[in-house]
Amino acid sequence: MELCTRTFTSFLLFNPSFSPNSVFLRANPNATTPLKFNSLKLSSFSPHVHLFQPFLSPHISSPFTLSAAASASSSSVAVGTEQDRLPAELKVTETEEPNSRIPGFRPGKKVPENILISYVGSQNVQKATIESILRRTLSHAMTSVTGRALQDSVQIVTKFSEMEETYSSLGSLRYDVLVDIAPEIKWIPDNNAYKNLKIVVEIDSDIDAHRASEQEFRRRYKSIGALKVVIDRGLQVGDVAVLDISATTIDQDESNVKSIPSAESKGFNFDTEYGEQVLPGFLDSIIGIQRGESKSFPLVFPETWKQENLHGVHAQFTVECKELFYRDLPELDDSIADKLLPECTTVEQVKDLLLQKCLEVEQTAREQATDNAILDQISKIVEVDIPKSLFEEQGRQLYGANLLEIQAKMKLNEQQLATLSSSKAVNEFLEHQKENITNLIKQSLAVGDIYKRENLQFATEDLVKEVENSIAEFKRQNQEYDEERVKGQVQEILEGAKVLEWLREHAEVQYITK
Repeated sequence: MELCTRTFTSFLLFNPSFSPNSVFLRANPNATTPLKFNSLKLSSFSPHVHLFQPFLSPHISSPFTLSAAASASSSSVAVGTEQDRLPAELKVTETEEPNSRIPGFRPGKKVPENILISYVGSQNVQKATIESILRRTLSHAMTSVTGRALQDSVQIVTKFSEMEETYSSLGSLRYDVLVDIAPEIKWIPDNNAYKNLKIVVEIDSDIDAHRASEQEFRRRYKSIGALKVVIDRGLQVGDVAVLDISATTIDQDESNVKSIPSAESKGFNFDTEYGEQVLPGFLDSIIGIQRGESKSFPLVFPETWKQENLHGVHAQFTVECKELFYRDLPELDDSIADKLLPECTTVEQVKDLLLQKCLEVEQTAREQATDNAILDQISKIVEVDIPKSLFEEQGRQLYGANLLEIQAKMKLNEQQLATLSSSKAVNEFLEHQKENITNLIKQSLAVGDIYKRENLQFATEDLVKEVENSIAEFKRQNQEYDEERVKGQVQEILEGAKVLEWLREHAEVQYITK
């Protein structure tokens, strides 16, 4: 999909004395110039924020490049108190300072223009004239895209030296302004593609509420028991063993045998009740091992193993049992209910409350998985020509969020932070996360488009409440904030949540357990 590239050239003509009293604007649609897009930053104000971050404004418009031209005489500059009649609201404050006068003239006496120019220098006067024209004309050159140009996206691309040369030779000034606005999106195969989606959502078996609540109950029960040393027997299921584990590859050529660091560990605390979480066959191979004993055995990493480089690898393990414990658990009756969960009086009450909590977690996980699947689906049915600057802006925001998370967890020093903040580190992140960043942008633009097409709305009181909560959080963290920007970001998040709610209601969703 190609972006629409329209150019507006604005000519602002000044009288020869460069008085601001005679100014008019005309527009001429002509040339084309590549565009940029300046995106908005997203903060966390909603439970669904992780689905959109970074989030874009839903107000879609077309890209523009503006050119402004002004003519004026470089030989004369009006330095008076005439009222500026440009259609702009200006507030000027003048402060008198000592010694701010030209030698040979009393304070307050009007200095002849030729003497003033001679003293200041004609080149400096010309530079000041060009700067003044830019200040006075830029906002008026932008009137054709008022309401569509994104905040902080205006860039004068004409070099100042080129402006000086043109002004000196022709007595006129022309400059090009780059304005960033959101790209348009195209739905595939048509504008109704997002309606009645068919979504398959994979649910992790670990979030099953009943299974999770049983595991949590067992964990709490074991936590109130005492670990005691096993003396007269070998390892049994239910015991806790402290193991030293080493592993090497199996190869007929001994020179090719290599250690497998990711499978090795010293002082590994192995709770045998969770034997299904380790390599298949590992627990069975060490059953009966006693304290101080070692065992060696071969195992094969399955093709489903999380580390791809170990898929199908034949390994020889050597395990030494350093310590061996069993749990001395109390009688499982109502007398220990409050130890399992404070303020509970019966074991059944504990189980019921744990199940209720796990059901809430399961529901949240299902909703998040559904939202992620929907967003993934809509990113596949939209086409959008993403400007490079938009990609880089969103990528840097994502990288910045990751860096803040790392900093909070690891407390990086200044040197580490500087390294991770370098252009090289950021560019590597942009390259490695190219597909992910692209999908996030497509999702955000698609969500904004749906909100607009379906005329969705949210309650004003929700906006007020979320803004207040967000500002209160900024204050608690002693962080600076822009209230208007916070309001805009909260509004975008609420709009996005509304779109996901609408899509869930209109989609055909199938859940499968993985």
